[in-house]
Order: sequence, then structure tokens, then C-alpha cells
Amino acid sequence: MAGDALSHDPAELRKRIDTTRAHPARVYDVFLGGKDNYPMDRATAAAGLAVNPRGYLEIRHNRDFMRRAVTRMAEVDGIRQFLDIGTGLPTADNVHQIAQRVIPDARVVYVDHDPVVLAHARALLTSGPEGVTDYIDADLRDPAQILEQAAKTLDFDQPIALLLVAVLHFVEDDVAVPVVRDLVEALPSGSRLVITHLTEDLHPEVVQAVQRQYTEKGITFVFRSKEQVERLFTDTAGVELLDPGVVPVHHWHPSPAPAPPAVEKAYFESLDDIEKIRYRDINDVTDDDINVYGAVGRKV
Repeated sequence: MAGDALSHDPAELRKRIDTTRAHPARVYDVFLGGKDNYPMDRATAAAGLAVNPRGYLEIRHNRDFMRRAVTRMAEVDGIRQFLDIGTGLPTADNVHQIAQRVIPDARVVYVDHDPVVLAHARALLTSGPEGVTDYIDADLRDPAQILEQAAKTLDFDQPIALLLVAVLHFVEDDVAVPVVRDLVEALPSGSRLVITHLTEDLHPEVVQAVQRQYTEKGITFVFRSKEQVERLFTDTAGVELLDPGVVPVHHWHPSPAPAPPAVEKAYFESLDDIEKIRYRDINDVTDDDINVYGAVGRKV
């Protein structure tokens, strides 16, 4: 599918890209210091920061959770295959780069349905010589297509880590629950399920204020409680939550986050609030900053 997905007609792809509306993958890219976004995406990120100035910590720590989870699954659990759905735009330390540092022949399949992600997907196919990466242009709502195409690269007789990182809070229960069930049912014993999810459990006034700003720009969230996130694991037959369970992402097997790029103070001060984000150290995070749960489960 990578060959098919990446042989797109550029003119047709441009028709699919709506630059007048913010898109979650591109807003996420803004917070990670990326350049593959549009003015509306930057305006949406800025509106969120206006009501929650340290909100970038949630995005950055969500990403750091993924780094720790993939590293741990490769180092401790020996997982060699990864299916990352809702990949988002390529950035530093994509899943294959993290996994292949530990297991050089790790196989990774990325899945997304944003045409901007598709346009930049070649950056996700830079596997090391021993490993393999693939990209599928498909919607989370079509697990059958995802599984059919992923089977061209991944061995479904061997454990696979299914990553649903910051994607399920964009779909209602009538989509999220059956999609998770269908995907996990196709995985063999020993596979892992990785989920991060926005919640209003922790600081409801803050996240509701951010939600109002995002809704005005066309992005809506489905907040889920800790119990609801737990049920995404436990109500999916055969999945058990691993220690420490469902916790704020910065509390999941914490370790120091990588240092940001070095920058001259004068240059940093000349930047706007959005541009400063990529240079900020996120190790000063507190419990007041995070409204994202993260967890890993094992299919028995």
C-alpha cells in the first residue's frame, strides 16, 4: 500500500487539503514545532494557548509518553512490530526511529487519513536497512482496510503493538469501542494496546475552555474519564492493563524528556509564543499541566 499511497496525483491531493479549516494533525504539528501546517492551524493553536498558556506541555508530553512506551515495549518486551494509527505529521523521533534504535529490524506500519500527512509520508519511510516501514492512507473508521493492508508488512502470527495515540478522543463511543475491539481481535497473544486520551477529569475548567476555542475552529473532542479509558482496554476481550494502569501521561514510567534544541536568548525572545514552544524544556511539568491519560495493555 505504501507504493500505492505515495503514487498519488499531486493535483488530486491538493483538492483534498482544506486550508480554511484547522486539522488536528496539523495543530499537533504546530505544538511540536513543525512547519507542515497552515495559518488556520496556527491560529487554533494560539487560541488554545491564550486560555491555557502551558497547554503545549500536554502535546509534548503525549509525544514523550509515546517515546517511552515504544522504547519500553522494544527493550523490555521484545516487541518487533508496530501499527501506529493516527500517525500525524512526521517529526523528530517517529515510531520506527525509536523502535529501530533498540531493534534494528523492527517493522512499523503508519496509518493516517489526512492528505497533508500523506503528502509528507515519505519521511516516515526512512527505515534503517534491516527494518521495514510502510504507510497506509486509511481512516480509523475502516479497521478492515487497515488490517488487510497492514498484513502486507506485519506478521499477524507474531506480537504487534497497536498505537492509538491521541486519536480516539476525536470519535464517539459508537465508533471508538467497536474499532478498538475489531483491531485488537485481529492481534495475536502477547500484542500490546497503547492509548492516550484527553480527559476533563483532572482540570475541567481549563480543558473545557480550550475545547470552546477549538470548537470555534472546527475541531471537537470527546473527553473520556479514567474509567471510560480503562474500559477501552478491559472491555476488549483478552486485554489486561499493565502497570501503572491508566495515569496522566507524565506519570507513566517517567524519565527525563530530551533537551530542546539550543537557541540564543536574544533569538528566543524575538519569537512569538507559538514559535517559542519548540525551544522550551518540558521537564518542568506539574500535575496541573496535564489532561491526557496514557496506558498500555497486553493481549493475553
